[in-house]
Amino acid sequence: MSIQMWTYIMVGVTFAVYMGIAWASRVRDTKGFYVAGGGVPPLANGMATAADWMSAASFLGMAGLISFYGYAGCMYLMGWTGGYVLLALLLAPYLRKFGKFTVPDFVGDRYYSGTARLVALICAVFVSLTYVAGQMRGVGIVFSRFLEVDVNTGVFIGMAIVFFYAGIGGMKGITWTQVAQYVVLIVAFLIPAVAISMKITGTPVPQLGFGSVISSGPDAGIYLLEKLDQIGTDLGFSAYTSAFGAGSKPMIDVFCITMALMVGTAGLPHVIVRFYTVPTVRGARLSAVYAILFIAVLYTTAPAVAAFARYNLINSLNDVAYTQAPTWFKNWEKTGLIAWLDKNGDGIVQFRKGDAFDGKPAFSGEFGRDGQRMVINAPTDSPNELYVDRDIIVLANPEIANLPPWVIALVAAGGLAAALSTASGLLLVIASSISHDFYYRMVNRQASEKQRLLLGRIMIGVAVCIAGYFGINPPGFVAQVVALAFGLAASSFFPTLVLGIFWKRASREGAIAGMVSGIGFTMFYIVQTKFMGVAPWFMGISPEGIGSVGMIINFVVTIAVSHMTPPPPQDVQDMVESIRIPRGAGAAIDH
Repeated sequence: MSIQMWTYIMVGVTFAVYMGIAWASRVRDTKGFYVAGGGVPPLANGMATAADWMSAASFLGMAGLISFYGYAGCMYLMGWTGGYVLLALLLAPYLRKFGKFTVPDFVGDRYYSGTARLVALICAVFVSLTYVAGQMRGVGIVFSRFLEVDVNTGVFIGMAIVFFYAGIGGMKGITWTQVAQYVVLIVAFLIPAVAISMKITGTPVPQLGFGSVISSGPDAGIYLLEKLDQIGTDLGFSAYTSAFGAGSKPMIDVFCITMALMVGTAGLPHVIVRFYTVPTVRGARLSAVYAILFIAVLYTTAPAVAAFARYNLINSLNDVAYTQAPTWFKNWEKTGLIAWLDKNGDGIVQFRKGDAFDGKPAFSGEFGRDGQRMVINAPTDSPNELYVDRDIIVLANPEIANLPPWVIALVAAGGLAAALSTASGLLLVIASSISHDFYYRMVNRQASEKQRLLLGRIMIGVAVCIAGYFGINPPGFVAQVVALAFGLAASSFFPTLVLGIFWKRASREGAIAGMVSGIGFTMFYIVQTKFMGVAPWFMGISPEGIGSVGMIINFVVTIAVSHMTPPPPQDVQDMVESIRIPRGAGAAIDH
């Protein structure tokens, strides 16, 4: 059976399961829509949280980044993992004790201000929209390769599916769908990793195979990482295991990106809201522990997948005649995510350091002498002739390793599960921010349950359309787009939430000024450097890491302005004392 037929079966079965779960979990009240009724068991919530948090960037993009950047790419892994620990220790139990529906709910009540609530909901919507765009792009990539439709059509299919189960089931439907999606994505990630580890190193555990010797072929007996270092330096790259060598990012940039990812994770509203769905504070803590265990399974496997993919990619493509290139290469070339520009006219693919041409490939519609798709991009001076989109590494890895078609189809289903699970959580944040925090809490306190539910579902539809647009016209590849969302979350929510819990003196004026200045600076820097062609001007920090600076600005401004303004009312200070004792707490309540 062909890869495409297997993919239709795998994707069709998993989509049917998701929609069946969503239909069975459909809700008719706002408590079910926003926090799944507050009765989700911790184990299920841990799985749902892991699926919610492990996005298309984790499943598709992270191994690709590590594969291309080597050791330095692990900053994404360290940042995201460390951020989850921060979230579990510093925020989750306290926010659960507070016990409302959304993060803007906390900010609005803690800082006794409608303006603070408005600023928080704008930040939540902005962060979520930026993040969800990356997920929709990931959905489009998977569909484009395995169902042989273009990326844009794939995005439209993903929009329809996610609207269905997020719209009818709200948080309740999303939670139980995410439990199923976690099972699909982790199985899809592990099976090819184990198989490829066996093929290259003879070790069935990828985490061990990663540090083992190559078991067969001309490189037999050489440690895999040692071989990757040698291949990299021979082709002009820095050594694979070198963190800050020639050609790598500066140390301060790596530090800032890692920090931005870490505090950004702790400030992501769609992850925080998951801790409102369990019955007690103890349940929130247990959820966090389970989620870390479930996340660790994928995150400790990703560096091994990255190393295997790089070894196989270079061995199967570099210095190979295009006419002899493997089938997987030509299949991916059709999607436009791989391109070859024969600069020296020898008909042989040369993979070297540097870009093959300017920008992403733009095809002329004509074919070259050897049958390759011709690009119209201006060639660079680099000897490199190959363009490979980093987002395809995980998806292409089983094909590169010649695994059976059903494994390749399973990976496609896993990639879709990862992207859709995160997208649905983000869409719910956007819908709840508008329908609950803005419309109900600020505009119409008399709105009925039916009106609020209807508005929530309409807002999910609007958010899906906007996310789809950015999925079709992304400002960067998947992991980069997601990294920007983390930077924005780092500079807005993290300081406001931490100070709101641990510093009674933090005032509403301080919180508003801190959020506006933090996210304002970060946005200004990102727009300048990402979209206006300005070189990074603040200590050489890249736009992916500037959220760390925005976070510091937020902390400093909040503390300074709070000292210059009246302290919070006594009842607010008493409330802060109360939530710092993270015990008890009933169900999340709608104040």
